[in-house]
Amino acid sequence: MSASVAKADCAQMANGRPGGTAHAHTHEGGGPHHHTSGTAGLKAALGLTLAFFFAEVVGGWMANSLALLADAGHMLTDVGALGLSLFVAWFSRQPGTSSKTFGYLRWEILAAFLNGSVLLLVSVGIVWEAVGRLRQPEPLQSGLMLVVATGGLVVNIIAARLLHSGASSSLNVRGAYLHVLGDLLGSVAAILAGLAVRYKGWTIADPVASIVMTLFIVRGAWALVRESVDVLLEAVPPHISLEAVRAAIAAVPGVGSVHDLHVWTVTSGMVAMSVHVVAPDAEHHQEALEQVHAAMARFGIGHVTVQIEGQELADCVPHR
Repeated sequence: MSASVAKADCAQMANGRPGGTAHAHTHEGGGPHHHTSGTAGLKAALGLTLAFFFAEVVGGWMANSLALLADAGHMLTDVGALGLSLFVAWFSRQPGTSSKTFGYLRWEILAAFLNGSVLLLVSVGIVWEAVGRLRQPEPLQSGLMLVVATGGLVVNIIAARLLHSGASSSLNVRGAYLHVLGDLLGSVAAILAGLAVRYKGWTIADPVASIVMTLFIVRGAWALVRESVDVLLEAVPPHISLEAVRAAIAAVPGVGSVHDLHVWTVTSGMVAMSVHVVAPDAEHHQEALEQVHAAMARFGIGHVTVQIEGQELADCVPHR
């Protein structure tokens, strides 16, 4: 084929005139879907957390305990995180529009990112205050500290159980769950610090407990931020191998080559894929398309877009 003929054919294909080749473009999964599990747990956890927040602030102030006040600070972020997560759980279920074809599913990821970021910022403030207490310990009312911390532990255990099931399927609920889990650890740390102060006189145990608690929180918060950023950047989900997906598509009978392959997460539990495949035999395009869909289902990819091209079109389109 001469260069001038090839250019003319490509121009005809681009303008949709005769002379092109057949292609197929299809979606599986109909429309956006979203995990709504955990909404009832969010409501109950929000009520419990808000009620105990006020008790912990008063108790921490009266006992002069940084560990309790730090835990109350986390509980305040819990109130905001649970409220935000509850709103997002409702808002992300709103139907798509002509300008937002996926609806508002990504709000779940944004909420997870915000929750993780707030946890990191609060942790910095707690460590800063704890370092000051290490240099100059302050007297504590260990009895009141123990009572309030024990109450906080009970509340956080209940809230964590309410959110646990939804945390495995939703980044949004997981963000709220990590807040509550951080408070649970904070309550344990405050109890241990209260016991150390009451029976050993170790006032330094209070800021030490705050720092230890914060280190655990930072670990989970950083993982949440990193995962939500990956979703926002449309990175390949960590549980899926792009090369394995490519190989599965290439192994479909009739597929000559694969290019422009993309796999990304739209929101928790919704993985999408788009790909161009070169299939020279037009008579078997539908069969190849069905087998590609079946292969992607084995990877847990439910939203599939496939463009099937003949060799002529593939030669005209830049590949990546």
